[in-house]
Amino acid sequence: MKIVVKVGTSTLAHATGKLNIQRTKRLCETLADLKNEGHEIVLVSSGAIGMGVGKLNLSARPEDVPTKQAAAAVGQCELMYTYDKLFSEYGHIVAQVLLTGSDFTHADRLENFSNTMTRLLQLGALPVVNENDTVSTEEIGVGDNDTLSAYVAVNIGADVLVILSDIDGLYTADPHKDPTAKRIEVVDELTPEIIALGGGKGSALGTGGMKTKLRAASICVEAGCDMIIASGESPEILYNLVQGKGAGTRFLAKKER
Repeated sequence: MKIVVKVGTSTLAHATGKLNIQRTKRLCETLADLKNEGHEIVLVSSGAIGMGVGKLNLSARPEDVPTKQAAAAVGQCELMYTYDKLFSEYGHIVAQVLLTGSDFTHADRLENFSNTMTRLLQLGALPVVNENDTVSTEEIGVGDNDTLSAYVAVNIGADVLVILSDIDGLYTADPHKDPTAKRIEVVDELTPEIIALGGGKGSALGTGGMKTKLRAASICVEAGCDMIIASGESPEILYNLVQGKGAGTRFLAKKER
């Protein structure tokens, strides 16, 4: 199975912006084990800006573009060093892939990206993808890694995209505000009512939210790829998701309806 896993800043980092070491270790261990089972794994990882904020001891996520890009440059080094160290302990080689929005709209770049990803997987590497926040601007950026992960999943022909987040799925209402809210286990059609459940921005250090995850679901299901939103608190949940066991919210690709 070809699996794309997207992890958000809230999964990788504490509220301080510093790395959540224990959780990141468990994530890498689980992904390495799934790779040992024979699955092809691609990791789309947020966290560069958030980790840069922590490393630079900034008081909050910056608002201006130059400082965001500076934080990303610092944080990306930390992020890839961490992944390289952890995955190498399990005998796996990581590859860094940084993308901007124009890479998906320019035919030659898109072909180069697809060819490179295919070859990396053939060579047994584990690609770690992130938006190139150091150079991305509003004009050339994807905007969030939920959408980026959907583009990646579709373009490499993934079977499923799993988005690990600080919420364990799509709910009938905001579970932080409404105690009667219930998690929706399966979405077989992205109706206007489902789309309307998308809220605003996610965590203080991140850029995503349910709205961007529903946009990612739309991209995936239209292209024939399942998508799952699940909690990143326990990365071991990926074992259940790969086995098709109930967890999170699964958006069914059109081919399965």
